[in-house]
Amino acid sequence: MTDDLTYRLYIDGGWTDSDGDRRIEVLNPATEQVIGQVPQATRGDVVRAIEAARRAFDDGPWPRMAPRERAEVMLRLAAVMERRSPEIVELNITEAGSTRPLAESIQVGIPVRHFRDMAERVMPSFAWERPIMPFVGAGIGQGVLRREPFGVVGLVSAYNFPFFLSVMKLAPALAAGCTVVLKPAPTTPLESFLLADMADEAGLPPGVLNVVTGDIDAGQELTTNPMVDMVSFTGSDAVGRMVYGQAAPTLKKVVLELGGKSANIVCDDADLDLAVADVLRGIIVHAGQGCSLLTRTLVHRSRHDELVEKATAALARITVGDPAEPGTLMGPLISQAQRDKVEKLIRTGEEEGARIVFGGGRPAGLDKGFFVEPTLFTGVDNAMTIARTEFFGPVGVVIPFDDDEHAVRLANDSPYGLAAAVWARDPVRAYGIAQQIRAGTVTVNGGGGGLSPHAAFGGYKQSGLGREWGEHGLDEFLQTKTIAWGVASG
Repeated sequence: MTDDLTYRLYIDGGWTDSDGDRRIEVLNPATEQVIGQVPQATRGDVVRAIEAARRAFDDGPWPRMAPRERAEVMLRLAAVMERRSPEIVELNITEAGSTRPLAESIQVGIPVRHFRDMAERVMPSFAWERPIMPFVGAGIGQGVLRREPFGVVGLVSAYNFPFFLSVMKLAPALAAGCTVVLKPAPTTPLESFLLADMADEAGLPPGVLNVVTGDIDAGQELTTNPMVDMVSFTGSDAVGRMVYGQAAPTLKKVVLELGGKSANIVCDDADLDLAVADVLRGIIVHAGQGCSLLTRTLVHRSRHDELVEKATAALARITVGDPAEPGTLMGPLISQAQRDKVEKLIRTGEEEGARIVFGGGRPAGLDKGFFVEPTLFTGVDNAMTIARTEFFGPVGVVIPFDDDEHAVRLANDSPYGLAAAVWARDPVRAYGIAQQIRAGTVTVNGGGGGLSPHAAFGGYKQSGLGREWGEHGLDEFLQTKTIAWGVASG
């Protein structure tokens, strides 16, 4: 990978200049050095991309291919991703601030495997067309249910997992036969342009994938333009509400994967060593910049002090620094603005009476980069701002509960419902608690420790609308059509 990556916009199967002359400088969040540049797309640029996607859908081959034909092209793209994975990993470390283990696994390895799985396993077994019979009325009829691509789709990705999110949206969109305009976050756009380069190498037909950048106006064009049939957005709940409102006048379908304040329930009979590892991950994985991370620990009052002691001891062993350096376990936040937001929330927690038992400041010796110490609060009431607001930073809170009913009530007392976890030695008890939690994903005693391409991912309440991944994600990008004909008249 070069030290300075410069891209043009990718529209209609080719690289093209923006109508404007503004550029976005991409920073390495660990060093604050410029590592690349992309155009700041204008509203007109986005319109050109939408028009290309519209032509590719209305007149091009992609939506008219049989699923097996689309799968063949997708498998070529999967092979290119696999071959170029080391390149993506290095860019992710530099652009997103991921540690190497995180970049190699969740950021790059998992989405590449899921992309291949979509073409190899999901598409061949999916019910693209199935018979329905009989129709009974004036006569007798029969017919079929067909699954057809939704149309032109705007994919809007977030900064924290740029390659992961783009690929996990692109896989079902392409499998369905949709054409796409992808708009990455302005702080981490380079991996999306690298994805466009790989799609170009794999021979994806022109206009099927278009990649643009842009500011608020450019994004609003994507969410309001009547030529766009659907928007899939990942980001904050505040921006998600704006996207929802902007899409409403043209009645676009909207899939939203938004924020979280996920509860980690630790029962009185839990294995604390295993549960504390989950507490730790909720704070340090990608410096807490993950919507489904378990940042709100609910622990039985009898185990509270023991859990806090173990958690603070574990946090003391965490090495914070440049993620490119071997041994680093937690890297930086993405930007100065994000660090300012996290530090303001930490101060709010102290002002509201919560107590910092670890961290709370900036790591010593790191004068460059957007670093914050891993931080843990106790003395937290579930009504406090820090218990209800998503930090998107390396901060966890610990809240005691008295019994299982109290734990469920606290877990559900949140505007969010993206994820949760339950730790209890009795699996029947843990499963019973999990059934009562209003969240899209609940793990019991670690949940197997991985991500299944066939799981459904999405949230309840203000954590979003719709589901992603595997068959569930594919279904979101499809329309259902009934075609019926008569076989006998009455």
